[in-house]
Amino acid sequence: MPKVMITAPAHPCLKAGLEQRGYLVDTQEKISHQELKELIPSYAGLIVASRIQIDKEILAAAQSLKWIGRLGSGMEIIDVDQATSQHVVCMSSPDGNCESVGEHCLGMLLSLLHNISSSRDEVREGIWLREANRGFELGGKTVGIIGLGHTGSAFAHLLSPFGVKVLAHDKYKTGFSGGHIIESTLETIQESADAISFHLPLNAETQHYANEQFFSSLKKRPYFLNASRGGVVDTAALISALDQGLVAAAGLDVLENEDLASYAPHETDMLQQLLRHRNVIVTPHIAGSSHESLVKLAQSLLKKLDLLPWP
Repeated sequence: MPKVMITAPAHPCLKAGLEQRGYLVDTQEKISHQELKELIPSYAGLIVASRIQIDKEILAAAQSLKWIGRLGSGMEIIDVDQATSQHVVCMSSPDGNCESVGEHCLGMLLSLLHNISSSRDEVREGIWLREANRGFELGGKTVGIIGLGHTGSAFAHLLSPFGVKVLAHDKYKTGFSGGHIIESTLETIQESADAISFHLPLNAETQHYANEQFFSSLKKRPYFLNASRGGVVDTAALISALDQGLVAAAGLDVLENEDLASYAPHETDMLQQLLRHRNVIVTPHIAGSSHESLVKLAQSLLKKLDLLPWP
């Protein structure tokens, strides 16, 4: 009986589904890189999230591995080229948590527009300010979406009832204008958007996509959102943009380094600088982690597994 290891929290339906498909399932949510390297030779399938890098070292030891399933989107944690060279099929499940990410982005944007988070903090301190917390309505605004994949499309869909214009830019897509979504260039988004949301994978091309040049090209002091990958944004450049008033506010669900316990002094200082701004929201990479998405992610991988010719 072929074995599968699940290395991340997953809905029980994933284990049940794998067992129904003839696999012996081993759940190791806290397994280390070294432990995985030692155990992987006997496994035919591997389920991962974002905690462990599936690098050449792991893959070299994966003598029986047939497939890797990624709970979520973003394949940067897997050396896909090496896996492919070993005839290991790599599957992701961005369709499983895109609605959750879209809702989280909408929530961050509305909170920033209406000063919900910052005014809540003031009330906790005994401060009751109404006029200073007068907010802005989302209706009638222009929202720029950079990356119109699963999560970008989900966010765009949720914006429809608000009567906004969505300017969407995706280097690898064309001809998608329709309804409230307008195919756009990056330059047009930088010139016209009242809010900008990033939905990009992290790779050599997108590393620090939002850098000093990006922020200096903004014309309307937009609200800035990132729920994709932390490395897409140059944190120092974002702090500078906030200090200079180039962006009105920022909502981040991801950071360049999300292991706060490992921070060097300069990283701690940058995070403190970021959080000193009352118009900044930072959440701990939870946008795609709803209770519902846990089920959908499992279902997505099981469906894709059914398309494979084994076991």
